[in-house]
Amino acid sequence: MGFVKRIVIGTLIGLWITASVAAEVAKTQVKGFDEQVQDIKKNILGIASELNQLEEQLLFPSSTQLAVFVALAPGDNLRLDALTIKIDGKDATHYIYSAKELEALQHGGIQRLYTGNIETGEHTLDLDLIGKSSSNKDYQYSASYKFVKGIKGAKLIEITLSGSGSKIESLTD
Repeated sequence: MGFVKRIVIGTLIGLWITASVAAEVAKTQVKGFDEQVQDIKKNILGIASELNQLEEQLLFPSSTQLAVFVALAPGDNLRLDALTIKIDGKDATHYIYSAKELEALQHGGIQRLYTGNIETGEHTLDLDLIGKSSSNKDYQYSASYKFVKGIKGAKLIEITLSGSGSKIESLTD
């Protein structure tokens, strides 16, 4: 009987050691697999980024591209609720601001509000905004600006909003 017990105990110890070694090998293999998955994720994100850039270049070639950016004047307490932009009388975009987006603008953020294609030549940008003034009164503002889209490169326009009006600045010529 003593001999059988020793064989059973020896076999159990052997199985336990084998299981421990197998578990360690499995952990190493899983760790290697996780690293491979992370590398694949990085590659996929890089490819997606490149595809997005290519798509933007194809859809909005720089020779016809117009991009409109919006910022709030530093220190201005305008609470922007909604903004509408028309280009040459056609709706370009309408945007309703959340509290977080407004806070970002109030802290110096700049938002790309519109990207599109336009022909070279003179154009009109119409701006309508709705918000609240620093005294918490309803505030509405409308303005119309003329700009020229040249042949070379994209046309970038920045609109700086404040409770006393707005300023449009052409960032490119």
